[in-house]
Amino acid sequence: MNFRSRPKEEPEINLIPFIDVLLVILIFLMLSTTYSKFTELQLRLPVADTEAQRDYPKEVLVSVSSEGKFSVNKLPVLGRSVAELADALQTGAKAGAESVVIIYADAAARHQSVITVMEAAKRAGLSHITFATQSSGAN
Repeated sequence: MNFRSRPKEEPEINLIPFIDVLLVILIFLMLSTTYSKFTELQLRLPVADTEAQRDYPKEVLVSVSSEGKFSVNKLPVLGRSVAELADALQTGAKAGAESVVIIYADAAARHQSVITVMEAAKRAGLSHITFATQSSGAN
């Protein structure tokens, strides 16, 4: 009888095939991924196909020009700050907090100008806001 103990073989994980597979996956993902820049997006705003505009008896019309100038109920606002616009909105809101603010923003107006109108409406206590658009057939 042979009672000699055999040397135990340590289990071994071969990492070479694993690394090969990962490299193939990495190369595949690099070749199949498309890189796009947000500055390359072509947007034309605002155009929408909607029903006929509802008539709001308690409306406040706010116009935003492409240069960032504001007018409330067709009266120009002298400054461009939120406080001055909020004062003009409070003056123009005949129905108080129940008034609806309708924002007529030029398609080339800066996003910040529209956000300024929304912030001024919030400061003036006007929570009903909607946006005016033109139909796509009116181009």
